[in-house]
This record gives sequence, structure tokens and C-alpha cells, in this order.
Amino acid sequence: MIDPVPCRAPVYRGRFAPSPTGALHAGSLLAAFGSWLLARHAHGEWFVRIEDLDPPREVAGAAAAQLAALDAFGLVSDAPVAKQSERSALYQAALDRLLADGRAFVCHCSRTALAANGGVHRRCVAAQPRPDPAIRLRVPDGTRIAFDDGLQGRIEQDLAGEVGDFVLKRADGCWAYQHAVVVDDAAQGVTDVVRGADLLDSTPRQIFLQRALGLPTPRYLHLPLLLDEAGRKLSKSDAARPVDAADPLPALRAAWRTLGQDETALHDATDTAGLLRAATLAFDPRRLPRTVAIPALQRTT
Repeated sequence: MIDPVPCRAPVYRGRFAPSPTGALHAGSLLAAFGSWLLARHAHGEWFVRIEDLDPPREVAGAAAAQLAALDAFGLVSDAPVAKQSERSALYQAALDRLLADGRAFVCHCSRTALAANGGVHRRCVAAQPRPDPAIRLRVPDGTRIAFDDGLQGRIEQDLAGEVGDFVLKRADGCWAYQHAVVVDDAAQGVTDVVRGADLLDSTPRQIFLQRALGLPTPRYLHLPLLLDEAGRKLSKSDAARPVDAADPLPALRAAWRTLGQDETALHDATDTAGLLRAATLAFDPRRLPRTVAIPALQRTT
């Protein structure tokens, strides 16, 4: 387990946090490379964290394969790799604070019971207690969260009306993603969260939870998602083939182009280290595509 970082954190600390549900594909490489480039551009640090909190969805050996692929692509964490499955004590301590403050509560509602309200929890409607209740964060009526994304601009969400009281610990005993990621980002001193635009909708929940715990809010930048020919997110598509770790240059060049960067800057690179050096020197954040998704027909991969 990585201990909380010292108070004197660097100006910029980013991270890449894959879930071990499959191999590294072009979409996940884009997020990893984009977050790494932004960290290097800011002369900051870049961490890798394995978000292995959902055993039913985890693929055996996927975490090790992802780390091996990142290593082959030269995208190596500047600190020991953290695994969420080893950090339960941190999550429990934060949850205990929220329960003691009355911000979190035990909830016996099932998804079926909440279906009539679109799955949004505004009050407990359970007919009787469950042996396996969840724990939710209380979201007061009228709560709205807004933030300025580094790429997507101003984002605002009616958290109470659209999301409601959200889960921190699931009925099956697993920690909810929203809770774990907030605790981890704070404990690791993350200043800048760079990830795919599919998580834009989660960010207001994380900001609200940060405020409830008295934690700093990092800067956010959501990179565009890669879509397949049918318009589906690449990670949910048959097109999400693993990147070739044995031949990393083509995939890195493709990701570089997708990030809107100058193709000629990498022409002379003949190995991974040389390509990453050239990319670090030439990277221009102003060229990042300001869109939430890139369809297959627009990609030059």
C-alpha cells in the first residue's frame, strides 16, 4: 500500500488508473499517453494505479498484462504502482468520518425499488431492512456542481435531481468507484486528473465527495473517447483489440495523431525512448481535440 504523500506535493502530479478488465487497447493507450504527456509537459510526476475493486468483472492476469504493456510503451509510473484492492483501510477511514458526520447513511433500497424514480435515490423506499444494505452519500435537495474542464469547458450537473444519494459501499461489500477514486487521488497527492470523457458524468460526484471529506479538488481534463464504426466506446467493442507491445511505435504514433499533435515531430524516432523524448519536446496541449468522442471514420489509426 502506498502511504499518503508528504504535504509538499509537486506542482503537477497526474495518474493513469486502468481497471483490470481486459488488455490495453487503443482507447486506454490514448488516455495513458495523453495523461503522461501532460504530466511531462508540466515537468510533473505520473503515477499508475490499478483500480481492481470489482472482482466479478476482473479478468485474471489483466493487471499484470496492462503493466507489462505500459512498460513496453515506455510509460512507467514514477512511484510504486498502487492497487485499490490493498487500500481498503483508507476507504473505511473516510467512510467512518462521513457516517459520523451524518453525511453518509445505511440504505436498504434495491435497484428495483428505485426504478420508479429512474434509479435516483432521494429518500429510502425499502419496504423492509435488507441483510446486505449499501451505504450512500447524502446529496441535499438543490445540489448542483459545476467545474471547468481543461479540454471540454464548463460542465454543470444537477447532482440531486440527476444522480441523487450515491453509493459509497455496495450491497455486496465492494467499495464503489466514486469513493475509492476520491480517497486515492487525495492520498496520492494527485493535482491533475486526465482521463477519458466517459467519466465526465462522474466528476461532479467526486467533487461533491471531496468537499464532504474536506479534500482538495484536482484539476480535470477529459480526453475524447475513441469510438468504433457503430459509434460504441472502443472498450465495449469487438474492435478493442490489444495494442501490440512487441511493436509499440505504430500505436504510439497513432495515439499522437489522435491527440492532434504534429506528425512530423516523431518522424525521426526509431525506438520507443527516442519517440517519447521527441513527443515530450513537441507536445502542445493547445492542439488537443476539444471533443468528447472521435468516431472511427475520423481516426487516423
